[in-house]
Amino acid sequence: MAIQERVYDIDDLWEIVCQPENADKHFELINGELFEMAPPGEEHGYLAGEIFHLFRLFDPQRELGIPTVETGYYPLNDRSTVLSPDVAFRRTNRTVMPLNKRWVPTMPNLAVEIVSPSNTMPQIRRKAALYLQHGAQLVWIVIPDRKGAEVCRLDASGKIQSESINADGSLSGEQVLPGFELKLSNLFK
Repeated sequence: MAIQERVYDIDDLWEIVCQPENADKHFELINGELFEMAPPGEEHGYLAGEIFHLFRLFDPQRELGIPTVETGYYPLNDRSTVLSPDVAFRRTNRTVMPLNKRWVPTMPNLAVEIVSPSNTMPQIRRKAALYLQHGAQLVWIVIPDRKGAEVCRLDASGKIQSESINADGSLSGEQVLPGFELKLSNLFK
């Protein structure tokens, strides 16, 4: 739900989130439009935690990159969009130490969005498109009600392609996390 009709940028958003009255609120910025997000439910939090944990187990020394949870990412050339995927993975070549205190000025290589009751699939697919259009290589949309997922990526011509993965399928890290595989049957026990 959009909360005001005004064009915001990342500096405006930072000022808003730093206000004491917004300490327990979560916002995203899409094309200058500010959105307040509902807190995730237990299932959502569990799934995000599991995926993050599996990323850490796969690359415990963080040689490939770093996973994050609910971290703000924005395209360096677009100060009107800040997205916070439920879970993300950013390759080492996109990571600068020390880590940012504020948001990350690049999109993650892999963004994971978990569908909540407060989301619609068109909303989530819109975010997936934004991640991909601004540099992400892979987006997983985890759909708890179906115990499945959609995998989104750009094809050679720059068009978004999505592939449905059912409950007995797996999510692959592809070129972002080579060798990583997440069996959905293990995620949705």
